[in-house]
Amino acid sequence: MIPLRDVIPSRTTPYITVTIIGLNALAWLFEVSLPHEDLNQFLATFGVVPAYFAWPTLITSMFLHGSWSHVIGNMWYLWIFGDNVEDRVGHGRFIVFYLLCGAAAALGQVAVDPESMLPTIGASGAIAGVMGAYFVLYPHSRVLTLIPWIFIQIVELPAIFLLGFWFLMQLFSAGTVAVTAASHGSGGVAFAAHVVGFVVGVGGVFVFRKRQLDPWEPREYY
Repeated sequence: MIPLRDVIPSRTTPYITVTIIGLNALAWLFEVSLPHEDLNQFLATFGVVPAYFAWPTLITSMFLHGSWSHVIGNMWYLWIFGDNVEDRVGHGRFIVFYLLCGAAAALGQVAVDPESMLPTIGASGAIAGVMGAYFVLYPHSRVLTLIPWIFIQIVELPAIFLLGFWFLMQLFSAGTVAVTAASHGSGGVAFAAHVVGFVVGVGGVFVFRKRQLDPWEPREYY
């Protein structure tokens, strides 16, 4: 299932979401400009390598990607869900929230596979946190979704269903990958990072969100 857009307009300009997308795009263009050997060294230096862990890479790794589909897919999800979460938590707090979710997600992947020498890169852990926040803040929202099964269909799905299904798929995949890695080595998609990022987003948004009255909440006038 591929989300196309949600139904909730943002009330403020999502400066931070747009800036994050721009930074990721610039980093990706820099990556594709590097020769293959230099790129491998660059990713090993600025990606999270569990076996040679360095704290600064928790931040740098979330602005790097491994393919066009990787970066485009991540930025698309951020564009759909990030503006509303930024709207609800505020621009400054959104920066901190995003980076904390991404760092926690990377640490989760390190904990699952601490001996791996492969660099973990990508914004998906941080974006999973944004999706977790959206899951909490806008459970009644609906998302226009492309379903490419036997026949391509475009339907409106409840956000709580779409994001809940996505999380369960990541959780199942993380378990499958963990079993496979135990016997055949690791590599591929860091599903554990997605799971941790989403969970941190679900819990963390209660700390970061601004208090506001929803349209259906009762008000008192003096």
